[in-house]
Amino acid sequence: MTEKPRDWDKRYRTGDMPWDSGLPSRELLRVLDEQAIPPGSALELGCGTGTNAVALAERGFHVTAVDLSPTALEFAQKKADANGVSVNWQCGDITDLSFVETPFDFLFDRGCYHCVRKIDLPGFQETVLSACRQGTQLLMITGNSNAPGSGGPPRLSADEIRTDWSEWFDIGFLREIHLEDAGGVEGPLAWSCLMTRNAAPKRSQ
Repeated sequence: MTEKPRDWDKRYRTGDMPWDSGLPSRELLRVLDEQAIPPGSALELGCGTGTNAVALAERGFHVTAVDLSPTALEFAQKKADANGVSVNWQCGDITDLSFVETPFDFLFDRGCYHCVRKIDLPGFQETVLSACRQGTQLLMITGNSNAPGSGGPPRLSADEIRTDWSEWFDIGFLREIHLEDAGGVEGPLAWSCLMTRNAAPKRSQ
């Protein structure tokens, strides 16, 4: 990365993680059902305490989940154990996933891209591309610049998302949703974007 990342592990150790609702992403489950996405190999980028990775494993996916925080992954393993599922947890920098076996059938990112984008967008793009084959589907949930007020997750416009990804992905939909906060309370306005890897050549190094 071109800048030192925030101390995410400290935030997990101290419980300073307002993004962690403790609930599986309602939008993830909705898309899996709407699009009839079959279980296969899945990669979650920035999995945090593992709630969504566990939900994918419960649906029959073979899940690899990556996060920068060892503490978050300790919580994640406890969730997997409690739910009787197996997840391949990996601790590392999501702008360099050379240690993760690829490619995958399905990628999921709830709130990682909009943070990493400000630090190392090319590195993150390379990670995503290396994790895909033609036909791989990517569901990305990110902050929305149309959200009123201030605070909440980093915000992107629809045009920024299209600019960042349309060279390599066909965008199935880009729609507005609300994130869920702890207790199932409606959270900030966000984007949900489902994309499919096209036949474009991999980005030149």
